[in-house]
Amino acid sequence: MDNVPRPSETQYLVVCNGEEQYSIWPVGRPLPNGWRSTGPSGPKSECLRHIDEVWTDLRPLSARH
Repeated sequence: MDNVPRPSETQYLVVCNGEEQYSIWPVGRPLPNGWRSTGPSGPKSECLRHIDEVWTDLRPLSARH
């Protein structure tokens, strides 16, 4: 039996890049260049709910100035 977590058990981080665009990333995997952890970690649904609350302007930061 392998120890790969089922998708419903996978834990994620809320991440953000320099353009203030949000995403989720699996816990334990190195973050891609330019991204930083910026919110809660937990189940996918919890992380996506957080993103819905904080990412109210979907334009990249450079397009807002």
